[in-house]
Amino acid sequence: MAASPEQHDPYLAFRSPAYRAYSIGNFIAVIGRQMLGVAIGYEVFQRTHSATALGLIGLAGALPIIFLALPAGQVADRFNRRNIIIVTQAMSVLTSLGLMLTSVLADRIPAWPILQMASRGLQWLAAAFHEGSVTFRTEIPLMFALLLLNGVARTFGWAARSPVVANLVPRAALANAITWGSSLFEIGSITGPALGGLIIALLGFPAVYALDAACGFAFIMFLLPIRIQQERARPEGHPLRELFSGLRFVGQTKAILATITLDLFAVLLGGATALLPMYAEQILHIGALGLGWLRSAQSLGAVAMAVTLAHLPPLKKAGWTMLFAVAAFGAATILFGLSRSFWLSFGALVLVGAADNVSVVVRHTLVQVLTPDAMRGRVAAVNNIFIGSSNELGAFESGITAALFGPVLSVIAGGIGTILVVIAVGLKWPEVRQIGSLVAEPEKVPEAELESSGSNT
Repeated sequence: MAASPEQHDPYLAFRSPAYRAYSIGNFIAVIGRQMLGVAIGYEVFQRTHSATALGLIGLAGALPIIFLALPAGQVADRFNRRNIIIVTQAMSVLTSLGLMLTSVLADRIPAWPILQMASRGLQWLAAAFHEGSVTFRTEIPLMFALLLLNGVARTFGWAARSPVVANLVPRAALANAITWGSSLFEIGSITGPALGGLIIALLGFPAVYALDAACGFAFIMFLLPIRIQQERARPEGHPLRELFSGLRFVGQTKAILATITLDLFAVLLGGATALLPMYAEQILHIGALGLGWLRSAQSLGAVAMAVTLAHLPPLKKAGWTMLFAVAAFGAATILFGLSRSFWLSFGALVLVGAADNVSVVVRHTLVQVLTPDAMRGRVAAVNNIFIGSSNELGAFESGITAALFGPVLSVIAGGIGTILVVIAVGLKWPEVRQIGSLVAEPEKVPEAELESSGSNT
């Protein structure tokens, strides 16, 4: 039975055994993914010393989201979401093993014509952004190809992973489940990068990729006993109508559209994570261990904020809170860009993570509450296009602007742009300012939106 507001239960979601199993497995997988994120960026930068290469890592993750997120959402509403996560997690395990082999055998990779052609293309692209002295050996395009495959798996997996939480807990526990899911993600994002930096220093890059594969396999083991009940979307006639129904729903639900747009541009402009290898090597001079801690700092702030939100009563003015939080995100990003001290940089990233977590909790809860279950996959896919691609495209944008203007100007300009976006969204969509409590009964979804979501049990 759900606790009354006077008996607020901060651990309500964990009363569900299925949610507990999913959360433990996902937490382990997050640690692996975060270790991989540190390792691949640092290894590519050490092999190329190119800001453009760091940007291309983001692009490799963004392209699958841009082109495949909508059909991925359609799949998530048509088929069992748990099974989709298992299959895509298995694909991620294989790509991590491929990265491990590529790193170990980098000096013995055959000079195949396609790899040589890809290497020349990368060198031409780097030269176009004023990095003419950069050399890309044949292992680099192979790594990018594996990252592209990993991005395909993540795109389909995320479309199922986001809405599956609503199938694991009762509605009264949904906001609590999302808050704790965010907390566990951020705890993994603290542990993973710090552990990844340590393992890189002690054992090298291949060991990190092997551990990520092991973490992904562990998640599969936790998923196997879980059984879920979900509403399945029924065919809506023309395939294109069904494909774009999630976009129509978001476009008609202004509160969702506004919050997604806010996060899109905030992350696109304000993300400094992609440039952390440059800061670690060229500005702060802290090496792999320092890089791991910098990658953990943002998540440290996020988990502190998430635990605080879980123990506090639900936000009463979630819209205004989100606007102020994203503005604080931009201000902390500017502080990080100006810093030349490791501890000041670390503290600025802690503030970035704390502010970002508020936005994440408000947006995810709003999307889940206002969306019918049979449409959650497609709406999650639209959310993934906006947010998932903005993370990766933000990394690409940061890498390219850093190549052209330097990392400091790139980060500071992004923080200023984030604050301007907050002002624009607050003026354009008053619906954001009017968002109140996230546990209140949501406004009735227009019939036109429900008709486009068709479902059966």
